[in-house]
Amino acid sequence: MAELNTGDGGGGKGGKVRSKKQNSKVDLTAMVDLAFLLITFFMLTTTLSKPQSMSLGLPDKDKPNEPNTVKVDEHCTMTILMGENNKLKYFVGFLDKPIAAPKEVTYGKEGIRQELIKRKKLVLEYAKSIGKKKDLTVIIKPNKKSNYRNLIDILDEMAIVDVPSYAIVNEYTPEETKLLEGK
Repeated sequence: MAELNTGDGGGGKGGKVRSKKQNSKVDLTAMVDLAFLLITFFMLTTTLSKPQSMSLGLPDKDKPNEPNTVKVDEHCTMTILMGENNKLKYFVGFLDKPIAAPKEVTYGKEGIRQELIKRKKLVLEYAKSIGKKKDLTVIIKPNKKSNYRNLIDILDEMAIVDVPSYAIVNEYTPEETKLLEGK
């Protein structure tokens, strides 16, 4: 509340009456209360940023009597081999009879992303030619010496290119190891 100090109006000697300047005080209690109410309101009504995460489809628990094989069309399969020192190679089909020969590429939009886009278009053309619905399937094989950042980069490329089906496999054949090491 505002307080005004008022005096008796004049001097004490009966002479000229001079007006005294009066000090005014403003009580800021109501404004502070309002500020805290507004802060509380905005804190409770805003949404905090949610952490971004990639959803992964994990396999079901293995059943001992069921075979663990998945049949895929070799024309729709691309295998990416990841090695140490940012080494990245890919091939299409099976390694013993590849449809596209193994090729070394780089990470990023000028490397693996362009190859994924090209391959996805070729798979769509192949699917139209046989009259079936087919999508690109990518098999990602990180080496024991490859780093985690490169795996995340490849998973980001899968999301950017919108590859519907991909798998991370940690088993290397001896031929794939030789190919990655350049022997």
